[in-house]
Parts: sequence; C-alpha cells; structure tokens
Amino acid sequence: MKLTFLGTGTSFGVPVIGCGCPVCRSGDARDRRTRVGAVVEVAQTRLLIDTPPELRLQLISAGIDDVDAVLFTHDHADHTQGLDDIRAISVRREGALPIYGPAETLQALARRFPYVFDETVRALPGTHKPEGTATALEPGVAVRIGDAKVTPIEVPHGRWRVFGYRIGALAYVTDAKTIPDAGFAAMRGAHVLVLNALFRTPHPTHLSLGEAVDVARRVGAKQTWLTHLTHDNFHAALSAELPSDIQPAFDGLVVEC
Repeated sequence: MKLTFLGTGTSFGVPVIGCGCPVCRSGDARDRRTRVGAVVEVAQTRLLIDTPPELRLQLISAGIDDVDAVLFTHDHADHTQGLDDIRAISVRREGALPIYGPAETLQALARRFPYVFDETVRALPGTHKPEGTATALEPGVAVRIGDAKVTPIEVPHGRWRVFGYRIGALAYVTDAKTIPDAGFAAMRGAHVLVLNALFRTPHPTHLSLGEAVDVARRVGAKQTWLTHLTHDNFHAALSAELPSDIQPAFDGLVVEC
C-alpha cells in the first residue's frame, strides 16, 4: 500500500497571501504547502482523500492521472473546493466516480455542486461535466472499495464532525481536535499514522503540535506523519526537533504503508 501526500498545509496554505515571514519566503520546497489532500493506493485501487482547491495541480505534480473513488473527511472549503477537477477523471470512466463521506458532507456538496451529482443535469453536446455518485458512510462500519477495506473514524472538529479513515495499515486523521476512545480503538495496530498538527498553542478545533505528539505516542504506530501545518515552522527545523518516528509530512511525500 502506498500513501501520497498531495497537500499538507492549512486552509491558508503556505506561503500565505501577503505574508513576508521567513517561512513564507523560504527556498526549501518542503515549506511550500498546498491544502490538505492525499491518495492511497491498495493493490489496483486508488483512493483520493478530499478534493482541495489545488487538486488539479496536485495530481499533475504527483503524476496521478486516475482514481477509483473519493473519500471526503468533512465539508470545509479547503477540503472540498477542488471537486470540479474530478471532471478530467470522470469523463474517462464508464459511469460516475464513486464518492464517499459523512452524510452531511455529501448533502452539502450536492447543494454546492448539484451538477456533479444530479443525473438530470446534462452537459451540452461537445462538452463534459464532472459526474459523481454519493454514498454516505457510518463511523466504524467498514466498506469495501475495490481492493481496499475502508473504515471511517469519527473525530470532533469544533462544531463539526470529521471522518478519518483506517485503510489497512494506515490510519489517516486530519482536522481533529481530540481523539475519542473509539477512534483510538480504530487506529490500534496501524503501522502508519497521519495526524493534523496546527499550532504549538491550543486551538479550539485542531490538535496542537504537542497534542498530536501525545496522540501519536498513545497510538504507537511505527511512523507518524504530521499534516495540516502552518507557516509557524520551517520544515527542516521541525523535523530536527521531533523524534524520528514522528515527522512533518510535505507535499509530494510518498510513503509505503
């Protein structure tokens, strides 16, 4: 199984518009972070997690030209606003692209992008539209998507709920504020863990860096990768500060799980 980090930044991205801080001006490519998204490959099945605003550029940069399904974590703009970019994928399929996620997220996407999900909306002759079919998931209830067994992990994110995903040896959780006991149980035995880590100080909707490290220690994965990172840290400095088994991810990082 292979994990590709498409984007590892916060909703602002890095560099931040109008910011002249040293990180935003850094020449290290690892300090340039687009919004969070990932691709997981299990045997012949390729799953896209979220559709961030830079999706087209992210997929091109990663050399990924097709996916078999989309998994959404939640309905926030930095995780969903690239949905229209699936057009280049769905146009080459026989039928709509399967899309999974929390029920309320899929409902919100259907309101915002009705042309994606409504079969009665027809593209004009000679044109194309993105096509997806939505399936709501339930926390803790595994589904089979091609070669992958996918189990949603519900975590709180302020007033919202987010779905992380357990896929084989991988546990992928972003935008969590805390991890409930059921979440820890679902992540138990994971070899690779992905966690959001926002600031060094507490935040009302996200794990802080210290909280993420504590969660990683409790889960005990062989390797933890931190994502949803801000411009508060140089990648190289944060990497040197953290233990070798808990490291910051970066855009384009590929991990074997």
